[in-house]
Amino acid sequence: MRLFLCGLQVLLLLLSHQLSAQSPHPPPPTNASSLDSLLQDYSFRAFLRRPRPRTGILYDAAATVPPDLTGIKLSAMRLRSGSLRRRGVPSLKEFSIPKGVIVKPYVTRLVFVYQNLANFSRLYYPPLSGYDYVAPVVGLLAYDAKNLSAVNLPELEITASKDPIRIDFSDDLEPIPQGGGSVQCVSFDSKGKASFRDSVPPGNACETERQGRFSVVVKSVASAPSPSPAPPPPEKEKKKRSESNSRTWITVGSVLGGLVLLGLLMFLVLRCRSYKKRERMKEMERAGETGEALRMTQVGETRAPTATTTRTQPVLETEYAA
Repeated sequence: MRLFLCGLQVLLLLLSHQLSAQSPHPPPPTNASSLDSLLQDYSFRAFLRRPRPRTGILYDAAATVPPDLTGIKLSAMRLRSGSLRRRGVPSLKEFSIPKGVIVKPYVTRLVFVYQNLANFSRLYYPPLSGYDYVAPVVGLLAYDAKNLSAVNLPELEITASKDPIRIDFSDDLEPIPQGGGSVQCVSFDSKGKASFRDSVPPGNACETERQGRFSVVVKSVASAPSPSPAPPPPEKEKKKRSESNSRTWITVGSVLGGLVLLGLLMFLVLRCRSYKKRERMKEMERAGETGEALRMTQVGETRAPTATTTRTQPVLETEYAA
């Protein structure tokens, strides 16, 4: 019975693992704000995956991003607020943070979350009217580092009190379209509102005094806008759903079949044990029946067993008389 229960537990674990592996991933965020919250959660996991995360080290968190957002570059760095103000951060990917940065509200430690949306830039920050992106949207957001397991944290406000924060797009800049005009920097606040500013040569860099999301745009060349990719037809969605359901039922059927086979095996084992026990009992009964039988004699009207010999022969008392 223990073997049956252990086998049943193993099969149930396999079934739950298979069903969880086949379950679809949660849908990606629908807007930029929810994307920021999700990326904050995944960037903090980069610290939790290490036994003792160090301060001032930039940890890559792209491996924690779900498959639906594959391609987004994500990193995180934990800093002391006092050290940030005194020293700044000379190089954090495209960002260069000078000395004198003020954090509001004040926290002892903070985490800088760097995000490069890559091919997701136009999805969460649609092209602005009259402009084309020539660089991906990158972001630098600050959060309180008191609890590295916290989610949905509000952004901290960082302000450069002396020199501005610099964003260098020289490695990510796409070729400027013919007749596209001058390059301009664009920044987005937490609500997605865009603000424009001229780029700073050399390298078409951008400057800012606050945290946020940034990119580079040029004025659109007069042409018809490219159509957005059409959503997949409903037939394909139904086909994918039916295939997923079929795989699930096949898995359930396989597990149930395994349970039935295991039950039959245990039944056969128990039957074999019972059969062997009955055979031993019959053998003992046959051994008792084939033993030496006593002779029977007639005593009146009754037959009774009698021994063939006696241990002591009867002697007459007169034989001992002198």
